[in-house]
Amino acid sequence: MPCEKLLEFLDENGVSYERIEHLEAYTAQEVADKAQVSGKQFAKTVMVKLDGKMAMAVLPAADKINLTLLQQAAGAGSIALASEPEFIQLFPDCDLGAMPPFGNLYGLAVYVEGSLGEAQEIAFNAGSHGELIRMSYADFERLVQPRVARFSFRRLRDMRDPV
Repeated sequence: MPCEKLLEFLDENGVSYERIEHLEAYTAQEVADKAQVSGKQFAKTVMVKLDGKMAMAVLPAADKINLTLLQQAAGAGSIALASEPEFIQLFPDCDLGAMPPFGNLYGLAVYVEGSLGEAQEIAFNAGSHGELIRMSYADFERLVQPRVARFSFRRLRDMRDPV
């Protein structure tokens, strides 16, 4: 079941979106594969701590985060990946690890990898491991107002992926 808070927010803002059910999956690349969405268009959320404060880093499933570049983009003195026990309580309406990239709904800063904006549409976990949302990147950016920066690199095996 998708996060009701997210669906209400999208509906209140008149956003056109598609709900896509898929076989249960846990990694971003698995979700993209099972939902038949390109790994370049599937937006995964990575939880990080910037100067001790929780934040979201959103990047294509086909990419790997570069913490040094994100730290520089955020102007942070320190950065670390957040562990699940550190952020589970922030998303009581979501399955662990399936939170949507809408940090604004949870009082969190959001940093988006610039290459994600090259996609007309993006898809992302909708709060569960069995459903995602697909919508325009422009609407996502308008609603979330993330800080856009370059902080990832494409995995070699996915660079050959024509999708």
